[in-house]
Amino acid sequence: MSLEQYLPVLLFILVGLAIGVAPQVIGFILGPNRPDPAKNSPYECGFEAFEDARMKFDVRYYLIAILFILFDLEIAFLFPWAVALKEIGWLGFVDMMIFLAILVLGFAYMWIKGALDWE
Repeated sequence: MSLEQYLPVLLFILVGLAIGVAPQVIGFILGPNRPDPAKNSPYECGFEAFEDARMKFDVRYYLIAILFILFDLEIAFLFPWAVALKEIGWLGFVDMMIFLAILVLGFAYMWIKGALDWE
């Protein structure tokens, strides 16, 4: 295997890193740094800490995190599938369409049941 075969992958990784890191670095360098007591106060998950650490925690935070992970993982399967699509042929294409259909059905079911509503 030569470097020529890995060049698109390396380019993809470098561009992804640049897109992810460059705004952080630019914001750190050019952004204002004016801390005040409100900015430095501790907080967790959108509400003020007012009791001890063993207080009841709203399960909706966990539900949203699990749903995000579930539907975000499909991207991890789509990239290798797209790269190897020529080699796997129609059977691989049909298999991925079945996989995506199952994910879409699960998403529609959760949407209908109201699992994505925040009330």
